[in-house]
Amino acid sequence: MTTGADAPTIVLVDDDRQVLKAQARLLREHGFQTVLFESAEDFLARHDTSTPGCLVLDVNLPGLDGLALQRRLAEIGPSLPIVFLTGNGDIPMSVQAVKAGAVDFLTKPVAGATLLAAVRAAVAQDALARLARDDEATLRQSYARLTAREREVLAGLAAGKLNKQIAGELGLAEATVKFHRAHLMESMQAHTVAELMYQAARLALTAADGQTPTPDEAPGPPLPRE
Repeated sequence: MTTGADAPTIVLVDDDRQVLKAQARLLREHGFQTVLFESAEDFLARHDTSTPGCLVLDVNLPGLDGLALQRRLAEIGPSLPIVFLTGNGDIPMSVQAVKAGAVDFLTKPVAGATLLAAVRAAVAQDALARLARDDEATLRQSYARLTAREREVLAGLAAGKLNKQIAGELGLAEATVKFHRAHLMESMQAHTVAELMYQAARLALTAADGQTPTPDEAPGPPLPRE
């Protein structure tokens, strides 16, 4: 179990102070850090949503309610997975929350084991989402380091064109296209052409990508004689 500073932070938002204290005590006993808020407005004003963990959120809050907070967070950008709690929820409300991305929708009073299971699922979802975002950022950084010519070659490959076709369209020797392909695969850390094509799909490249060199384009490695 992860404890201390490395433990995920479970953010609890509920206007019932006794409920907050009981939930916090349970979660801390199982190794989680907790942060408590008594309103959605207080949470928005004070909490850093980039902190790993999840949000345990009461639906029926005064002022900005739980569902409204969920919508607000979705507008801001990637945020914490949400476990909703409610004392008088209904099926349409739970369907709305889950369709909007909530991990679970629990009815008060909730059993400790049920809450822990939902929190653990939400924390796991958060960890996977953060890994995916980090991987995406690394992929785009690698792409940004490619030269303009390498991007042209990659766009051609992404369009399913052969080396010979790409060479003809770009006015290069086929050997030069192969050279660029080998170098961009190394830069993108792609071990196979199939992996490179998967990366290109994630980047949503089209045949028009990379046609215009940017002013600050870094020079590429020496090319073989054409």
